[in-house]
Amino acid sequence: MAHAQDDPQLGAGPSEDSELSENESETASLVSEDSIMPDYEMERGSGGTTSTLYEACNRNEALTLQRVLERGVTKEEVMELDINGMNGLMLAVSRGYVDIVYGLHTCPLIDINHQDNEGNTALMIAAQAGYISILNFILNYYPKIDLEVRDTRGFTALIKAAMQGRVDCVSSLLMAGADINVVDEVRGKSIMDWALKTGRFEVLQRLRFLQAHPIAEQFCDSYVIEWPELKELVAKAMIPKTLTQRLKDSLTISLPKDPQDNGVMDHLVKMTTSIHSPLVSTGCRPLCPTSPPELGKRRLAVPELMEKHSSKDLEESSVCHSNGVKCSFKPAPGTAPLWWHLPGVIMEAQLQPYLGASNNMGGN
Repeated sequence: MAHAQDDPQLGAGPSEDSELSENESETASLVSEDSIMPDYEMERGSGGTTSTLYEACNRNEALTLQRVLERGVTKEEVMELDINGMNGLMLAVSRGYVDIVYGLHTCPLIDINHQDNEGNTALMIAAQAGYISILNFILNYYPKIDLEVRDTRGFTALIKAAMQGRVDCVSSLLMAGADINVVDEVRGKSIMDWALKTGRFEVLQRLRFLQAHPIAEQFCDSYVIEWPELKELVAKAMIPKTLTQRLKDSLTISLPKDPQDNGVMDHLVKMTTSIHSPLVSTGCRPLCPTSPPELGKRRLAVPELMEKHSSKDLEESSVCHSNGVKCSFKPAPGTAPLWWHLPGVIMEAQLQPYLGASNNMGGN
């Protein structure tokens, strides 16, 4: 691992005794919003026919990419790099080319953990830029991804997402198995420390909530749709009120407030997104109803599921959706509920393009 150096694009992070200037917002990040990647790249071709995988990624030509993959590619073509050390996948991620990222996952020669000259991976770029759809797709469909890879400054994808205030990306990484206790190798600061230093207080709030609610229980087959507090609230509402109580209620002004933990909004979100919801069960069925997403539990990608289990098992039975690795953490006090974007629960409908195919994913 290279030693950390001052980076003109990202910087070395805030100093211990640094203070915000008078004209700087208290919640402004000390990492600039345009520091995703350096602003230079391989020259674009001046027209003509796209013939290589890198050119298709560079020009965001999904159909051309498909033809290139069907024609067959070599390891050298797939790992063609620009002057930053970025391959076609990383370039597509940095520009938000969703179709290109979707198309490349069928190529077995892609190195999802490849690092550029500054140690960035495709996952880091997506996390820092806040591209939640791309991030979740990478987590679900690119096998053998390493969530704890560090760049030249000792930052992981989770630390980068926290520093930039990408709340949904932080949630997805944690629910996919990223280490919540990770610290950078230079200053020894945790994600909570960096979120506080950069003024990302919404990240701190999300971390506390996830620690208090580590399991997405609505994705488990034991989840009960009924709201436990409903009967008590109905019984309370049916009690006759005295004249004084009715007068008091009519004069009381209701002010806006945050949703209550395990309240009606919390129940509504869980109910409509659970595996027992008609909105979900009519279109697909879960492959891991006994293994819901959990904070710190490393989840398998679709190709890894296909390699571990036969097509028949995936179609007819529930399978294990974890590699058994789980990061320990210390629960924190609960906070007001926040709705976050979890990594997609692997459903049978998501596997249809793969069912019946060989475990060696095509593309060359």
